Amino acid sequence: MSHFIADDGAKIHVKISGEGSPLVMLHGWTSSHQEWFPFLGELQKQHQVFRWDARGHGGHALGDAAAPTAERMARDLANLLDHYQLDRVSAVGHSMGALTLWQYIRDFGTERLSRLCFIDQSPKLMTDETWSHGIYGDFDETKAGEMMGWLHEDFAEAVLKLTAFGLNERAREKYLAGASGWEKSRQALRAQAPAPLIDCWASLTAADYRDVLARIDVPSMLVYGGQSNFYSLETARYVASRIPDALLHIYDGTDHSPHQWQRERFARELLAFLNP
Repeated sequence: MSHFIADDGAKIHVKISGEGSPLVMLHGWTSSHQEWFPFLGELQKQHQVFRWDARGHGGHALGDAAAPTAERMARDLANLLDHYQLDRVSAVGHSMGALTLWQYIRDFGTERLSRLCFIDQSPKLMTDETWSHGIYGDFDETKAGEMMGWLHEDFAEAVLKLTAFGLNERAREKYLAGASGWEKSRQALRAQAPAPLIDCWASLTAADYRDVLARIDVPSMLVYGGQSNFYSLETARYVASRIPDALLHIYDGTDHSPHQWQRERFARELLAFLNP
C-alpha cells in the first residue's frame, strides 16, 4: 500500500492499481479502500485507480494529526492530486465520499475534475422544518443529539442502529434477528478507534452542500438505492434536479450501498459513463 503525507503531516494510505486515466474512489464513513475491491477487475483495465483510506479510517492511527472533518478530507484530496500530479480526474464518492467531493468542489472548484459519480447521499444530513431530504426524512437536531450520545456510549452498536432503524425494513429485520452479516460488521466496527470517527460524524452532520450542487459543471452520474436505509427517492430526485444534466440511476431493491448489491450493473454503467 502506498501513501502520501498531507500538508498537516498525516500519513494517508492509498492503494493504486491499473493503467489509464486517473480514477479516485472515496469510501463511506467507517469503511476503507476495500469497499471498491469488487470493481477493480473491470475498472483497472481502463483506469489507474486510486483508493484511499480516509484519515481516521482503515485502522490507521491518526496520531496528532487533525480530525477527519469534511474540510480536512477535502484538503487531503487536494493533497492527493498534488502528490500524484493528477489532472482531468474522474472520482466516485459513496456516502461520506460524496460529501468529501462536494466539500472539495466548494473549496477548490472543478478545474482538476473530469467526471463525477455520487452514490446515495444527501447534501444535508440533518433535517428541519424546511428540509426533509436528509436522513430518514426526520433526522432533526434532537435525533442527531441522541445519536451522538449513543456513539459515545457504544460506537459500534450506534452505527449499526443508525443503519438498521431507518427506511429499509429488511435491514431492521436482519438486525433484530442477529444475522451473521450484522455480527461481522459489529466486530469490524469494534476494531476501529471511535474518537476520530465520531469527530468525522459531527462534521458530516453539520455540513450543508445544497449550494454546491448547481456549481458542478462536469458530467455527473448519481446512483441511489431504491430502498436506501437513509434517503427517499425524493432525495435522489432533488440532487438530480440541482446538478446540471445529472444522470440518475435508481437501483431498485437495494439499500444505502446500491453498488454492492448490483455490482455488475454498477461497474458496467460506471465504465460507460466514464468512457463515453
